Amino acid sequence: MKEIILSLLAGIIIGIVFKFMKLPLPAPPVLAGIVGIFGVYFGGQIADWIKTLV
Repeated sequence: MKEIILSLLAGIIIGIVFKFMKLPLPAPPVLAGIVGIFGVYFGGQIADWIKTLV
């Protein structure tokens, strides 16, 4: 749980800094970003599953 809170806090701080510097946010569009994150996570899980089978 600590990792999640620290990740969220880091993301908020980076978002604030980028907005104050008038830079585009370093993140993909909301839905595409969420889907991409799930894809990476599930890809890792599938790779672990395949390694246990082989």
